[in-house]
Amino acid sequence: MPLGQRAGDKSESRYCGIETEFNDDMPQVLHQNISGGFDFVVAPLIDPSYRPSSAKNDGNGTSVPPFAASDLILSPSQWSSHVVGKISSWIDLDSENAELRRDSEDALKTEIAWASHLSLQACILPPPRATGCSNYARTVNQLLQNVSNMQLWIRLPLEQHEAVEDDAIDTNFKTSSGGRMFDSWEWWNTFRLLCEHHNQLCVALDILSSLPSINSIGRWFGEPVRAAIIHTNAFLTNARGYPCLSKGHQYLIKSFFNHTIQIILSGNLVHDISQERILPAGDDNHFEGLPIRHALRPYLDYVAYLYQSMDPLPEQERFEIGYRDFLQSPLQPLMDNLEAQTYETFEKDTVKYTQYQRAVCKALLDRIPDEKATTSTTVLMVVGAGRGPLVRASLQAAEETGRKLKVYAVEKNPNAVVTLHSLVKLEGWENIVTIISSDMRCWNAPEKADILVSELLGSFDDNELSPECLDGAQRFLKPDGISIPSSYTSYLQPITTTKLYNDVKAHKDLAHFETAYVVKLHRVARLAPPLEVFTFTHPNCSASINNERYEKLRFEIPADTGSTLVHGFAGYFDSVLYKDVHLGILPSKATPNMFSWFPIFFPLRKPIYVPAGSPIEVHMWRCCAATKVWYEWCVSSPLVSPVHNTNGRSYWVGL
Repeated sequence: MPLGQRAGDKSESRYCGIETEFNDDMPQVLHQNISGGFDFVVAPLIDPSYRPSSAKNDGNGTSVPPFAASDLILSPSQWSSHVVGKISSWIDLDSENAELRRDSEDALKTEIAWASHLSLQACILPPPRATGCSNYARTVNQLLQNVSNMQLWIRLPLEQHEAVEDDAIDTNFKTSSGGRMFDSWEWWNTFRLLCEHHNQLCVALDILSSLPSINSIGRWFGEPVRAAIIHTNAFLTNARGYPCLSKGHQYLIKSFFNHTIQIILSGNLVHDISQERILPAGDDNHFEGLPIRHALRPYLDYVAYLYQSMDPLPEQERFEIGYRDFLQSPLQPLMDNLEAQTYETFEKDTVKYTQYQRAVCKALLDRIPDEKATTSTTVLMVVGAGRGPLVRASLQAAEETGRKLKVYAVEKNPNAVVTLHSLVKLEGWENIVTIISSDMRCWNAPEKADILVSELLGSFDDNELSPECLDGAQRFLKPDGISIPSSYTSYLQPITTTKLYNDVKAHKDLAHFETAYVVKLHRVARLAPPLEVFTFTHPNCSASINNERYEKLRFEIPADTGSTLVHGFAGYFDSVLYKDVHLGILPSKATPNMFSWFPIFFPLRKPIYVPAGSPIEVHMWRCCAATKVWYEWCVSSPLVSPVHNTNGRSYWVGL
């Protein structure tokens, strides 16, 4: 049964599994653990003593491998829904012993074939050996080519520590003092590179009693981690004698829940708990109650308590769940006319328009003193009025401040203009609002504006051509006029995101790797703090306006992170609407509960391996031509990448 109810969460992280030993009575294993409160079992599929070479030598070669159970004993739905296969741990495909190597390959292929026959959704592979994993990865990659609906989870310890002499290390990671460092992420990175980033190759992490640093752990949230295996000896004991976890482990488990990572319990009962009692899902000081139905039920109940103690998903997160890690092409508002459904989605973002209303209020108060409030009329132009939400916000600001307003609503989309006319008539604004059906860059205004209001910002601030539009429109702004927004800045940040990289790679062409995408980032590792890229200010008072830009950025990854793999860059923006009223999606100061913009993602054609302690140098260009604007980007350190999107050959925004 699920760990509990958390409002808004329907993810697979609600389900908890248990690791079991080999047992040829699978129906009993399943019944005992499912009735004990677990949702699935991680079970060996074959007797661990089985060796293919011994079976061949013992008979005529037609013997049946000692599988745990057949597909007749359990129904296909039981196998699929309640069993994760556990591949034999003795397998060593990189052994120097040729017979063991052959046995390992035969056994691995036999077990995967049987798991596929049973329609299992996943199998857990044993961890690579420290001596190397090339042959292991090659064999797994072969199997992945023929497995259509099953994931293979390679088992790895969540571990990073300075090596001692007895450690067998297969990594180039060195500490600042020159010592060697064991880092299980290096195993994973080597293995997945050998398997060509296959999207069905995933990770199951063993959670030990000691944890690496938060920055080191953070890398894994950009990787395809599907399960976290918590051993009973990783649990502490509370004052009542029941199992609990350290604060660090609690934070980690809750982070796993938020990233749709399932928990699997492993090991034996190591706490001295009376078998007549059960651990309730309460706080750390649990009361004694019902009889235990399963030996590991106290641990399961504690994991359930952690899940149930999490805050409900915020309304914004519930709205955005369907967009998580889903690549979308950015809007082309100048080339394309938006549809009613798109307008409606953006108009639901009340937080954004509240910020605009605050900005207009402050601008009106600065523009018109109280003694002139009833005699002076402020001319306000909404450029890119859409279906009228900024017109409404501006008029509400005028009512709030007691100022008189004359509004011009300029909109190029003829369909939205129809809606604007209906809105003006419905609200009785005919004497206040004048609707202009025209491109703001072509319209000749009958008078100058005191305030120019627009919502032309994109996820990377200027990627929907706000600079070009406002530069063209500022000619009808008074010399001392106010532009809302008054400035905006874009930001860039290196990220690990295996999911998005694989989604782009699936298109099998260059163009998709040279396209920027709008995406609700979820399964990502943010490797370094964002840095400023381009800034634009309005009105633009430069004698010669040029919106081309170039920046070289140097990102410093925290020293305790370890080595990383950069799949691309996340882009954000922060804007000043007016004075202290800001709007943005920069994580450190994002406008709360606003959903109009998701971050932008600039992928890399080939992921960049960044050794521990190495900085990342990135170059970003904003290029302009007569009919289009585009970005180009590349990495120059620690490795050199090609310049992406040269001359806007794959991705551009049309003027």
